[in-house]
Amino acid sequence: MTTPLPDLDCDALTKRFGASTAVDHVSFSVRAGSFFSILGPSGCGKTTIMRMIAGFLEPSSGDIRIKGRSVLDVPPNKRPVNMVFQHLALFPMMNIADNIGYGLRRKGMTKPAIARKVDEALERIGLPGIGARRVDELSGGQKQRVAIARCMVLEPDVLLLDEPLGALDLKLREHMKVELKALQTAFDTTFVYITHDQSEALVMSDTIAVMNAGRFEQMGTARDLYYRPQTAFVAGFVGDANRWQGRVARAEGEALEIKTDTGLMLRAASPGRKLTVGDRAEVFVRPEAIRLAEDAAELAHFDTRISGHVATILFNGAASRVIVTDPSGADIGVTLPQSGEFAHLTRGAPIHVGWSGDQGNAFVMTRP
Repeated sequence: MTTPLPDLDCDALTKRFGASTAVDHVSFSVRAGSFFSILGPSGCGKTTIMRMIAGFLEPSSGDIRIKGRSVLDVPPNKRPVNMVFQHLALFPMMNIADNIGYGLRRKGMTKPAIARKVDEALERIGLPGIGARRVDELSGGQKQRVAIARCMVLEPDVLLLDEPLGALDLKLREHMKVELKALQTAFDTTFVYITHDQSEALVMSDTIAVMNAGRFEQMGTARDLYYRPQTAFVAGFVGDANRWQGRVARAEGEALEIKTDTGLMLRAASPGRKLTVGDRAEVFVRPEAIRLAEDAAELAHFDTRISGHVATILFNGAASRVIVTDPSGADIGVTLPQSGEFAHLTRGAPIHVGWSGDQGNAFVMTRP
């Protein structure tokens, strides 16, 4: 059985601006009908990749293939891709139907055919019958869906989305995460999405590439990146984490003991990474992996146990964050579900924290 070609292939993609390298030999494939996100901080090169795929920038080297065919010699308006920008770029002088049908008119399609495709698109985005409305009559979320519909009526092989939720308020942004994933599934189209917001990427994506300084640090599912980070950058950028720096005191296979610079002894795992006694290392532990107890005996089964006192309690609706100060004066963040078990805690109260060694991820520090 022949394996279907991916919708998008980027091979050793590189872009230089003078002496600066914005994208450095990046390679990845996106399978048909999937939601692929590039996640990274501002300036890491993710928008440059998007603009090269769209044809707005020419790569310095490398190749871009869509359904197996190189598009390096194909101008932007002829590529089987379309792009949704952060500010949507809807035409305010046109009604909704004319906005959605704009690209179809430019292709020379007949008016009845355009009207039929526009109506179908409005049905699929859950906004039937609004074709006669003006753009300024729509909510932010409705405008977002119309911008996607305007692209999707052209039936692109790949839809590129350049931080499309960035201009929305927090509540609408949360709602649109669900909407976007539903739209991608409804249209069964390959989405390539770029964002600096980890929550957007984690919620919507089938595959995420974490980008830093022009390169991909790691690609995988949201669970892979969150629970099995392969680099210190990914461990620190994706999700929240407590972090310590220190030196490896004992190494037995993947199990390590690390003496921190503040004098604590922590146990951690280093799967697939070669850390030996004496190496400088950085340890990351998720706040939800840490357990809290008023009696130290309750944590006896954990590899790492630390005593301290409650510094701050932060209520956040679904969960609370307790900040514990350890004997060295460093803070440890602990996330607790709203069970009410520790609702009586007060600032300054003695407390104990603990976690299993396999909940800590250790990485070689690149600087001494």
